Amino acid sequence: MGGRVKWVLGGCALLAVLLVGLRVMPREPLLARFPASTAVYDRHGSLLRLTLAADGRYRLPVPLERIAPRLVEAVLLHEDQYFHYHPGIDGGAVLRGAWRSFVVRDRRVGASTITMQLARRLHGLDTRRLPGKFLQMLRALELEAKYSKREILEAYLNLVPFGGNVEGVAAASLVYFRREAADLTLAESLALAVVPQSPARRRPRPTGNAELTVARAGLFERWRERYGASAADAAAIAAPLESGSTGMLPFAAPHAVRALLARPAPAARTRIVSTLDLRLQRLVERQLRAYVTRRQRFGVRNAAALLVDTRDLSVVASVGSADFADPAIHGQVDGTRARRSPGSALKPFVYALAFEQGLLHPMTVLKDTPQAFGPQSPENFDGDFVGPLTAQDALIRSRNVPAVAVGLQLRAPGLHGLLQDGGVGALATPAHYGLALYLGGVEVSMRELAALYAMLADGGRWAPLRDELPLPADASSRRLLSESAAWVTLEMLGANPRPTLAVPNAAIRARGPVYWKTGTSNGFRDAWSVGVFDHYVLVVWIGNFDGRPNPAFVGIQVAAPLFFQLVDALRAIRPADAMDRPPSMLRPPAPLRRVEVCAGSGDLPNAACPRRVETWYLPGVSPIRVSSLHRALRIDRRSGLQACPDAPATMTRVEVFESWSSDMLELFERAGLPRRRPPPLDPACAGALTLAADIGPARRPEITSPLDGVTYLLRDAEAARPATPLALRATSDAEVGSLYWFVDDVYLGHAARGQGLEWLPRAPGRYQLRVVDDAGRAARREIVVARAP
Repeated sequence: MGGRVKWVLGGCALLAVLLVGLRVMPREPLLARFPASTAVYDRHGSLLRLTLAADGRYRLPVPLERIAPRLVEAVLLHEDQYFHYHPGIDGGAVLRGAWRSFVVRDRRVGASTITMQLARRLHGLDTRRLPGKFLQMLRALELEAKYSKREILEAYLNLVPFGGNVEGVAAASLVYFRREAADLTLAESLALAVVPQSPARRRPRPTGNAELTVARAGLFERWRERYGASAADAAAIAAPLESGSTGMLPFAAPHAVRALLARPAPAARTRIVSTLDLRLQRLVERQLRAYVTRRQRFGVRNAAALLVDTRDLSVVASVGSADFADPAIHGQVDGTRARRSPGSALKPFVYALAFEQGLLHPMTVLKDTPQAFGPQSPENFDGDFVGPLTAQDALIRSRNVPAVAVGLQLRAPGLHGLLQDGGVGALATPAHYGLALYLGGVEVSMRELAALYAMLADGGRWAPLRDELPLPADASSRRLLSESAAWVTLEMLGANPRPTLAVPNAAIRARGPVYWKTGTSNGFRDAWSVGVFDHYVLVVWIGNFDGRPNPAFVGIQVAAPLFFQLVDALRAIRPADAMDRPPSMLRPPAPLRRVEVCAGSGDLPNAACPRRVETWYLPGVSPIRVSSLHRALRIDRRSGLQACPDAPATMTRVEVFESWSSDMLELFERAGLPRRRPPPLDPACAGALTLAADIGPARRPEITSPLDGVTYLLRDAEAARPATPLALRATSDAEVGSLYWFVDDVYLGHAARGQGLEWLPRAPGRYQLRVVDDAGRAARREIVVARAP
């Protein structure tokens, strides 16, 4: 007897070791061989898209803890009440099924446990015949030996069919009820619990399903007996079941979602939470499509828009085209990622760098006059020149000549280096772009441009845009501009008035400033408007993906109205007290000061300056000098000529004259606005070489061509094209009559004020170029001439 006990105990121990071994040995996860769908959500949990798995099924694995407990209990109650107690086979159920199926033969009764159903699904078993049924039982015992009850139940719930190509409770919850499996109501849980017994006939339908309604009511009675139910539960069961279908699954933000799904990941992802806000996404889409429809008579057929939260650089709305499904406009192209020429939308960064490098302040007066920069003479968009204007006005009015003149003065790495550090990809060398670099000839994407403007809003710190939650801990930010330069640049953009076609009601307009700029690419292929408002950066693009030009594609005319339409729509849905400026814009950085300057020159006012304004000034950096534009001259009361220095004060009066350079005077004359010139000096004191002490200093000449710091190439005489001579030009004081040019002290010739000479170097080398006016004032410049390759 004792020996038998030992054998029994030994056998039990061996069985226990075998079972433990099966549990601890490496096992393939139950769902490993089944491809999965991917669910993409917005930041608030709204479903944007549910993809098909590789085998054409909607299957979305979720852990057991993310399934509503009531759904789990309902499935167990309906499918396998003794799941937690049997070893994979329910002996009583097998006997009852065999009796009813093979003895009584009134109907076939299944006896499959959840484990047996999972075994049939995992191994593709045909259980309609007895051999298949026995194999199913053996496989069920094997599963129970290798895996825990929790693992088996989790795998079953993720693979059970729910009609059509929908498998698993997570996919079924999204397809039929638009909610997560963890958030299902009791009525929805009971409905899903009865579907797997007959998926084709019982699956939820938007039009209703009588068989599902009857089966759910029957399960509810059993649920009430087991768990109890409230009157609200009974009312929910009695009400019609509202459900969707696979054809009703959302296909929101298609461009942005496609980019997220294409992003490489270390492992297959079944859940992606984007930074998009579905409510804002839909608002931007509606406004954009309505605008394109209204402007179709002007040839506007496509547009794109991008909205970024400056607080964390998250993309909250991304519309890549006016219609994703329209092949006529190549709607599936993502306009937010395509690189296009932004035109003047890049000019703010030219002025930001110039402010940081001490080249100007907002009220610095620049010249918008015809100028030659080497062999190129850029023109403005309107083909005209406006003469003197402040840096702020030059930026707002998108004047090309001042932007080029300022850009060429920038120290390395300059604008090209800022764009490179600011994430603009596929940049060519600076020489490739030439002057077009400062006019927006660089190709950037909407996303890259948005990141650069967000850098201004963040006090000069740049970081890449974010599309997915949770946000990365490492911001990868770097400083591209000083806080002062970024702040002043946005202030300058904030002075840009709204276009006349984009004036909202007073309540919305009063909600805060908008710091914005437009851009138009060369050839009218792209129209842009981009800016900062509240805590957003908004970029708008209008054009054609095939590059077809349209004279209507002018930023201020077609992009700016859409930009402000979106700004006003976004502000209209937010409370007035939620309008917040970027933190960096709340107050000026500590180093900045306000200083009074002469309005006409942008310099510190002298005693003769008639009008003064204030501007932002960075001590120790911003250029500052006493203005010499206005001169107070003593005029003889009788002759009207400049009085001699020793003339009695009672015989003279003081008048203020403007001292413009020759090129400015020429521009004023062409515009029909000649400036009043000072009268000549009284001949009685013609021997005097200086004016009275209260007269400001006269201007010395300023060489404008050739450029400083530029190497000029000399083409061989036998080259196919003839050599091009260098243009020698200089501006001078208004009273100058002639300018005399010298190279290495060798006289070249003279030219009247406002005119130029041409000079062809004979050999490579360094040359000292000098110009002298007829009053003896001079300017020098060294130029380098090299042999062309």
